[in-house]
Amino acid sequence: MRQTRFIVPAFATVVQSALFIYFSACTREPVYIGSLDNDPVDTTGGGGTGIPCDPDSVYFNQQILPILTSNCAMSGCHDAASHEEGVVLDNYNNVRATGKIDLTTPTNSKLCKVLNKTDPEDRMPPAPMAALPIEQRALILKWIQQGALNLSCDSGCDTTNVAFTATVMPLITLKCKGCHSGSTPHGNVSLTNYNEVKATVIDGTLLGSIEYVSGYKPMPYPAGSNKMPNCEIRSIQIWVENGAPNN
Repeated sequence: MRQTRFIVPAFATVVQSALFIYFSACTREPVYIGSLDNDPVDTTGGGGTGIPCDPDSVYFNQQILPILTSNCAMSGCHDAASHEEGVVLDNYNNVRATGKIDLTTPTNSKLCKVLNKTDPEDRMPPAPMAALPIEQRALILKWIQQGALNLSCDSGCDTTNVAFTATVMPLITLKCKGCHSGSTPHGNVSLTNYNEVKATVIDGTLLGSIEYVSGYKPMPYPAGSNKMPNCEIRSIQIWVENGAPNN
């Protein structure tokens, strides 16, 4: 059976600039009109649903929620406790209830607009955090264009060919880098490159956090439903067991 693969923005092999156009309805907004990657890499892990992933569909739980929880649903912003401006982005129901999703005109969705503002103070995530990559903003828009559905699928996670560049860093980029990057990374832990990730391997915090080991802060935040699937955790474990090479 052919393995369906997911889009990983930071490591997409081919990104065609012609795939995006800009609407005046949403300043500098990328509008999805085609495939982002001719051969996207699967880094999301098995969803356990038994439903094969369709490369033309956007899956909220595997693709959209990790972006929102890593970049928006954090303490002081849009987690359940802080609910800045009444917006909570930590699960599907809260995103639909508070994100002002406009299915009739997706570019009018508040979630779309705030991600694409040019003023760093008004944009989400706000400065000093970086703006979301254009590929992630386009993926969120495509999700809304497809009806903002609560879809999940099973990608058939592969742990036989684990490498830092193809496996580990894409996972960290999708699920951790939003909080752990910029001038003020969460917990003073930055995870933007190999050396920074390797440092968390050496001190034990990487595996301790994703495995929910007692004494370590569970990650990705918020803990619980956002815990990495077992296959993703096993992929990182294998990489660590192999000496955490920069491969």
